[in-house]
Amino acid sequence: MTAYEFDWVDAFTDRPFGGNGCAVFHDAAGLDGDTCMAIVRETSLVECTFLGPSDVADVKVRYFLASREIPFAGHPTIATVAALFGRGLAGEGRITLETGAGIVPVEIAAGAGGGATFTMTQVAPSFGAIAPRALVAAVGGVDPEDIVADPQLVSTGLPFVVTVLRDHDALGRLRLDPGALRELARHMGFSGIDMAEPYWITLRGATDAGRTFGRLLLAPPSVPEDPFTGSATGAAASYLWQHGLIESPRYIAEQGHWMGRPGQATVEVLGAPGAISGVRIGGLARVLMQGTIRP
Repeated sequence: MTAYEFDWVDAFTDRPFGGNGCAVFHDAAGLDGDTCMAIVRETSLVECTFLGPSDVADVKVRYFLASREIPFAGHPTIATVAALFGRGLAGEGRITLETGAGIVPVEIAAGAGGGATFTMTQVAPSFGAIAPRALVAAVGGVDPEDIVADPQLVSTGLPFVVTVLRDHDALGRLRLDPGALRELARHMGFSGIDMAEPYWITLRGATDAGRTFGRLLLAPPSVPEDPFTGSATGAAASYLWQHGLIESPRYIAEQGHWMGRPGQATVEVLGAPGAISGVRIGGLARVLMQGTIRP
């Protein structure tokens, strides 16, 4: 029976039990997909990462939901590099990750007390189809009038239907309708209910420091809500900058506060609207637990 060491990391936070948790499994990229998905379900986390050697980057990272493997995810990228840093396998400076969405560089800036800030550069966005407001509104159980701009499929490694709501009241009224989510996925050309979910944001943060405040509701077998979504943050930043909904390409994104898991990221969109070359998403992370698994 093979054993694998893991780190359980809370990403986009400096406090235990904040932000979004991810279990990082070392030397485990060779595990079969069914085992990886079973591990995610066992943890009750949204995602876990499985690491291995790479011929094109410093480390290979595989990302799994409870239902499938995905090419890239944001908070697990931060968690992965934090785990490597905590074990002394990565130092201050630049590390590269081989992902299903390409090579992702992450900058490590050491801070006081042995901590660090981790900043990834997500790939240039791809802008897809506009989604009908009524169809998207049905997914969250809100009114189409609560949506202030046309929702659009955007990806910086993983696709989301970026949806801007008018205020916190609308954000708080969200309730997932799995049937409507399935219909939206079909409309957008996807076969699974866990693809191209709406990422709901407002242009007022949860705190005075925030520029955006977001939620991501998930369908089974995932947990009902994602505490902080780094990949969706990159997609949303690209959308906001592309469509002139923010005045500066740099801001603070917040998520998870209403779940008791507040998370925060620094955001910087690279390039002018119409010529975005990537998005830098940075945050803190904390290794919460370490252990061994024998699947």
